[in-house]
This record gives sequence, structure tokens and C-alpha cells, in this order.
Amino acid sequence: MRKNHYFIAVPIPIEISEHLAWLQAELKELLPFRSWVHKQDYHITLAFLGEASSVQLEQVKQAMEQIAKSHCSFMLTLDKISTFGNRLAPRILWQGVKEEPKLRKLREDVYHACIDIGFSLDQRPFAPHITIARKWQGETEFALEKIRTMTAGKVENASFLASHIVLYQTHLERVPKYEPLLICPLSQ
Repeated sequence: MRKNHYFIAVPIPIEISEHLAWLQAELKELLPFRSWVHKQDYHITLAFLGEASSVQLEQVKQAMEQIAKSHCSFMLTLDKISTFGNRLAPRILWQGVKEEPKLRKLREDVYHACIDIGFSLDQRPFAPHITIARKWQGETEFALEKIRTMTAGKVENASFLASHIVLYQTHLERVPKYEPLLICPLSQ
């Protein structure tokens, strides 16, 4: 039996999700990735928790409510497409988000609250992104610069208001696979 996994993220508003889905449909025709993220599952992860007890989930919910009250909504702007993993056969294809100190501070507060609750979190530097595809399966090498040239200006510089943080539960057998358990609005 699979265990439930949880994460905290900034959701992507529907108008930006629709725009990313349009770009994704174009890319699907050209790029052989094993799986493509459903448009309702687009998000910017702040903390991947993995498994959690009911006590930990209650503590996370309380922490999220306090953190959300202490942060104001802010604008985010999409940047270039990029990858994680081997640059010639990437593990993840993602849409970048331009540097925003308010996002970085929100992530820092969420991250430290989750560490204090007892979660063991990823210690790699925060790289805000929206995953759009996973696991390159091409017979030829992936060419990031070619993809960047092809997609330049299609979604880059699109902006949206980050106004919530969400606790999600993952359901690997469903599409979309992420279920919101708690939505905390940021202060206006």
C-alpha cells in the first residue's frame, strides 16, 4: 500500500495554467518526455514533506495559517524554461520564475517551520519553478537552447498574483494528482 505524501506550495492561477498548458501542448509534439503535468497540478513547491502523521499535519496547518497571516500577496513573473538532471537527458522540464525576495522569504518561513515540526526536507538551494514534464525518453540528446529559442516570449514575463499557500496531498493513481487539503490566503 502506498503512503500518502504531502507538500506545501504556491498554486498557479487558472489563467497562467491555461497559458502554460497551451505551451505544453506545443512541446508535447516535439519532446518525448514520459509524463506531462496536468494543468491543475502546476505549482511552485515551498516544502516537500513526504509522509506525515496526523499530528504533524495538524502542526503544519497551524504553522501555515500563521505564516500566511505574516506575508502579503505579491507578484511573480515567469522566466525561461529550464531543466533538472542531466542536461542531455533531463529528469525534469520546468518553467522558471523570476527572482522575487517575497517568494524567497515565504519559502524560508515555510521551510523552517516544517523543519521545526520534525520533517527532513531537501537541503538543495531553492530554485522556484513550475514542473511541466518528467523523464526524457528521447533517442537523441535534449537541446535546451533550441527549446528556449522556440518558446522565447510565449510565456516569459507573464505575471500573476501569489495570494495563497496550499497544503497538498499526492494521489499518484489519479489525474490531476494533487488534492488541496488546506488553502491559506496571504494577507492583502
